Amino acid sequence: MSDNGRIAGEANSERRGNDGVAISVDENVARSRFAELQSAMRFPLKLQVAVKSPAGEQQTETENISANGVLFQIEGDMPVGSRVDFTISVPASVIGTPQDVRLDCRGRVVRSFEQDGRRGVGVVIEQYHLESR
Repeated sequence: MSDNGRIAGEANSERRGNDGVAISVDENVARSRFAELQSAMRFPLKLQVAVKSPAGEQQTETENISANGVLFQIEGDMPVGSRVDFTISVPASVIGTPQDVRLDCRGRVVRSFEQDGRRGVGVVIEQYHLESR
């Protein structure tokens, strides 16, 4: 162990959360968790989604969806670690139900990148609620 209590070779860093409070991040654990999130089967579904974040509300569509999260493109910046609420509209024909379904989600941005002049955002779903319409 090194003098600061960490095992030599660990990649720890300090970041500030959305509330400005310093948090310690183990980069190895973060990379491992991200790889685990990406390992779920992705379905290339284009569904309407309303995204609500501190920057405001906007309409977009999903690029793909997995059991763990969703990928969509947005206008503007949404940094990794940001909290985001979003609602996905799922047509009855997609899931084989008599009515459309609204999926209200709360999540956290785990990936943010530039693609075709827009910001691609990968969000892990932390909470959700299904509602028939």
